[in-house]
Amino acid sequence: MTTGFLGATASVSANANQSTLVDLLTCRSQQQADQVGYRFLSAGTELNHLTYGELDRQARSIAAQLQALNTAGERALLLYPPGLDFIAAFFGCLYAKVVAVPAYPPRRNQNLSRLQAIVTDAQAKVILSNSTIQTNIQSDVNQTLDISAMHWLATDELASDANSWQPPQLSADDLAFLQYTSGSTGAPKGVMITHGNLLHNSAVIQQCFAHTANSQGLIWLPPYHDMGLIGGVLQPLYANFPVALMSPVDFLQKPFRWLQAISHYRATTSGGPNFAFDLCVQKISPEQRATLDLSSWDLAFTGAEPVRAETLDTFAATFAECGFRREAFYPCYGMAESTLIISGGLKTAQPTLRQVQSSALEQNRVVEVTDAQTDEDDVRSIIGCGWGWLDQKIAIVDPNTKTVCPPGAIGEIWVSSSSVAKGYWNQPDQTEQLFHAHLADTGEGPFLRTEDLGFWQDGELFITGRLKDIIIIRGQNHYPQDIELTVARSHPALKLNSGAAFSVDFKGSEKLVVAQEVDRTHLSKLDVKTVVSNIRQAVSAQHGLEVYAVVLVKTGRIPKTSSGKIRRHACKAAFLTGSLEMVDDWSENPQGASSFLNLQADVDSLLQKLQAHKQ
Repeated sequence: MTTGFLGATASVSANANQSTLVDLLTCRSQQQADQVGYRFLSAGTELNHLTYGELDRQARSIAAQLQALNTAGERALLLYPPGLDFIAAFFGCLYAKVVAVPAYPPRRNQNLSRLQAIVTDAQAKVILSNSTIQTNIQSDVNQTLDISAMHWLATDELASDANSWQPPQLSADDLAFLQYTSGSTGAPKGVMITHGNLLHNSAVIQQCFAHTANSQGLIWLPPYHDMGLIGGVLQPLYANFPVALMSPVDFLQKPFRWLQAISHYRATTSGGPNFAFDLCVQKISPEQRATLDLSSWDLAFTGAEPVRAETLDTFAATFAECGFRREAFYPCYGMAESTLIISGGLKTAQPTLRQVQSSALEQNRVVEVTDAQTDEDDVRSIIGCGWGWLDQKIAIVDPNTKTVCPPGAIGEIWVSSSSVAKGYWNQPDQTEQLFHAHLADTGEGPFLRTEDLGFWQDGELFITGRLKDIIIIRGQNHYPQDIELTVARSHPALKLNSGAAFSVDFKGSEKLVVAQEVDRTHLSKLDVKTVVSNIRQAVSAQHGLEVYAVVLVKTGRIPKTSSGKIRRHACKAAFLTGSLEMVDDWSENPQGASSFLNLQADVDSLLQKLQAHKQ
């Protein structure tokens, strides 16, 4: 079995005697009370900041209120806009031995189904928010969500009561928070993250990123997502360096603000999903680039979705004039079930690129492309994501036989590590299935089954796709992200990173469906016939597949996770129920894609009648 270990490891910043995050912040506040740990930017301007001493006092005040409510061991729902109030509330929960449940603050006219699922699953007793959130939405939320028994606490209006706080008895095995998964392959599940998980993963991140007290973070990722919370809020505290935070909305509205802040604060560490770098290339003008100095940026991490070589090349070429260096890119791999990071390479190394045959990937084989090969349509570029650090062990396993795959074969990625979470909250069956896997031949384990696919080559991990997202048509495997990229590039009216490819069962055989967003600037003059024709021809030429149905949807209507990943299962469900906000649609059936929906409704009705008859 191939594993990822480094023989020599760098020292870590946290004291070995610190077993919880409460120990860590308490230590920082005692030794560096006046050091600014966090800054928050609004529209590019610094709004406020927190020293370690101020954060400790605020956390103790919030914890004292929670202790007065007798909430130790309970869950608290955190509903905050991005900002320093969230950080104080998160640590307030930890100081009170309350399990934090970060979530998006609801907005008016928003679909609250995901939030309702979290509320129902977590069974939280308290809602922490600020006074603005409470005033603006409490009545609306109460009418929509079942939260009548929950106690609201506006933390920005609390009187200072830090001296009333009583330090709880905490250990590394105690739960710190529930990280609800993005729901990209189903309903959100609460990953049980302990203090020990967080400290171990923070040590892994520090070693991967080579952080020191001289580092400077700049993070726009949302704090209720694992990458924003653990990478953006907890890692700077652990490695003892300051971070400037900004709202993801500020970034999405004007990507220039992100790079401008990196330039202003001389940030060394920042990053995001693949789409963030694409957005900067598309939206930042030459005049804006002329004002940027990105020479301090020596670690541009990218993960959470497939890392594309073309994105790295284009971004590096576009911002080279600003001092950005391509070797700053740091592709990495991780997931909430393993706290955050699973693998990464050497900070000083260039990203590893491999070109492999797409047709071989369909057979779960890895065949590297040689210079002599000329069929460009059969070439796929894959970026390496490093290896495991500290005690992390990674295996490539056949998901059917549960045995280690031979070299050059694609399999499911299994992980054994002190970062692996306890499991899913209140879901013992799924916890047993995914968190307690053992190899069938040797009995080695337990492993976390990531449900991601990949392979080892030259000691480095390469990610190929998601096990549940694989499209199987006529016995061939097809990766949806490859089809989605082909579709988006087939016509200028289609948005990049904004489509979903999936299969549906039609009259006993699997058929390919693509749902794709149309850029709003093209809506008024959209030539649907040409767009559909381009999509069909491109998919046929590059993947050898016939497209059964094309659904063109409005901008921003393809379901995505908080980190920007396409929620293909949610998109398929919306297609089957006819709830996608279509601009237009096409199907090889003369009646269009809606004919499938009508047939599906008939089938569902028949199944319901049969079920009723059985009962």
